[in-house]
Amino acid sequence: MINATEPTATHPLDSRVPPPIVALIVGFLMWGGAHAGPTFTLATATRVSVSVVFALAAAVFGFSAFGAFRRANTTIDPINIDRASALVTRGVFSVTRNPMYVALTALLTSWGIYLAAWVVFIGPVAFVLYITRFQIVPEERVMRSKFGTAYQEYSAHTRRWL
Repeated sequence: MINATEPTATHPLDSRVPPPIVALIVGFLMWGGAHAGPTFTLATATRVSVSVVFALAAAVFGFSAFGAFRRANTTIDPINIDRASALVTRGVFSVTRNPMYVALTALLTSWGIYLAAWVVFIGPVAFVLYITRFQIVPEERVMRSKFGTAYQEYSAHTRRWL
């Protein structure tokens, strides 16, 4: 049975644009669009504090994931997915299968809060949709192929995002 959200054919964008580059592009577009719609008003201290909380969450997820990959001696290269040599399921990977992408999404959300414009929150949503389709789905195909039942069990118990 083929899941409709997981295309079997590859697309030219599948795993070709590194997710941090996608996040930078989205962040730049968010900055450019910050004046295109209504803003929200928060005291500067509140806005900055909430933004910092999201940035710190991003750091925790991101650095924890990097550390787990390093301890497992496996690649963090999102372009050459087939180089993965270990299935990492502990630590932050027991909370989400994609902590690095959660980190980038939290960072974009932090940026959106700092920019204080409603329209910019299209950015994190667009990032999640793009990364899911063009990065995560291809990664999952490779992981199922490489790690079989172990990956199936892991993905049955751990959410893709949060």
